[in-house]
Amino acid sequence: MTHRQVLEALSGLLLALFVAMVSSTIVSTALPKIIGALNGTQTQYTWVVTATLLAATATTPIWGKLADLYSKKVLVQISIVVYVVGSIISGMAQNTGELIAARAFQGIGVGGLQALVQVVIAAMIPPRERGRYNGYLGGVMAVATVGGPLLGGVIVDTSWLGWRWCFFVGVPVALLALIVLQKTLHLVTVRRDNVKIDYAGATLIAAGVSTLLIWVSFVDSSFAWASWQTAVMVGAGLVLLAIAVWVEARAAEPVVPLQIVRQRTTALSILASLAVGMAMFGGAVFLGQYFQIGRGYTPTEAGLLTIPLMAGVLVSSIVVGRLITRTGRIKPYIVAGTIVLVAGFAALSTIDHATSLVYVGGGMLLVGIGVGMSMQNLVLAVQNTVQLKDIGAASSTVAFFRSLGGTIGVSVLGAVLARRVTSNITDSLAAQGIQPPAGAANTSNLNLSALPEGFQHIVRAAYGDATGHIFLISAAIAVVGVVAALFMRPAMLRSTLDLSAAKPADDKVGAGRG
Repeated sequence: MTHRQVLEALSGLLLALFVAMVSSTIVSTALPKIIGALNGTQTQYTWVVTATLLAATATTPIWGKLADLYSKKVLVQISIVVYVVGSIISGMAQNTGELIAARAFQGIGVGGLQALVQVVIAAMIPPRERGRYNGYLGGVMAVATVGGPLLGGVIVDTSWLGWRWCFFVGVPVALLALIVLQKTLHLVTVRRDNVKIDYAGATLIAAGVSTLLIWVSFVDSSFAWASWQTAVMVGAGLVLLAIAVWVEARAAEPVVPLQIVRQRTTALSILASLAVGMAMFGGAVFLGQYFQIGRGYTPTEAGLLTIPLMAGVLVSSIVVGRLITRTGRIKPYIVAGTIVLVAGFAALSTIDHATSLVYVGGGMLLVGIGVGMSMQNLVLAVQNTVQLKDIGAASSTVAFFRSLGGTIGVSVLGAVLARRVTSNITDSLAAQGIQPPAGAANTSNLNLSALPEGFQHIVRAAYGDATGHIFLISAAIAVVGVVAALFMRPAMLRSTLDLSAAKPADDKVGAGRG
């Protein structure tokens, strides 16, 4: 493909990636209003986000494996259609249970888009040149991430629209991406005989992870840490994951190829992605809640206040992407990015309901810079080490573990936040000698308008003060990413599409593949 053809196809891919990112970020500022309107709980708040991430996580490696076997273009278009249907169903939900289920279905499409956009780009552009295009990816991610909260805030603050349009608004953009890709994306499809998809492995991984996440959400609230429920759920989750590893080691076409995962660069990139995903998704999801519930700002204002985070992602991803293309080196930028990420979360760990917004903005800027320097480049580091025929499986494996980290992060940090908030509210009421207002037990803490004014102040302070604690946990998790990045082997990015083409002995064969 010529440079112009690449840019034309890239426009459709970036539109698809944009709607996938917006589907997650648009609810970040709108969720307090949505869950309040549906009279949901903090646990349900967390699961509206977790359901999408979990479905995306479980299906990402399947999409990636399918991309190595079937038409990448058709698969991208199928994932867009799934996303559109899921978005429409989400917008029609009548209660939090229906919304969570619809968001899970939407997550199947999101998982496809997140994995396949990276795979298609890898099939079009050599790693050395991909750094520059990764800058475009980072820019779109940043625009979607900053535009999503703003758009979500404006929608829920506009009386004649309502929160349901948070899900309907992405449908036209997704359909536009479908049309653009149909006209511009032209890739050669290499079909293989005796294709086998490892549905058993994917099902076992999803079931094991889901069991553990459900346990995290309910332990210490519905049942004790040391209880038969804990023993059953944790035991079942670990057994399912152990069986999944056994299945993957014997599957003809494993959904998570162990021979790729065992490679040093891939293993360390996966570990770093897991940590970055846990820290970034887990921390960022609750910023909108912090500004609205903890500080009393409107959804639109909360979206504006998250701009430093997205500005950091936008600028750092574009600048670092060009530097990587110019130098061919990637490890120094990943190491620096993970260190900055830890520094940003460490700064945010000190915030409470009265912290200066300038200080909060500075912490968010550091987190954004760290994410922009590390997240996409961890995928690129892995793509540089595998052959073109395995690019789908390798890319989706990293995306799988990053999404898994995000799912775990949101679930665990959400559970921690819920318990801290409950504890803070109980302590504040006891300290002031106040009894919970009548009817409070049947009213969500997120539905502030239905609570007495005095109780509203206690709830706001509880959320504001508890948020810093989850950022401290995010900082500790991000340290793992720093360690993994430091142990990565330095390598120059190749200038060919296929790995074998970079080897002198395989020039002819490699040229044919590339």
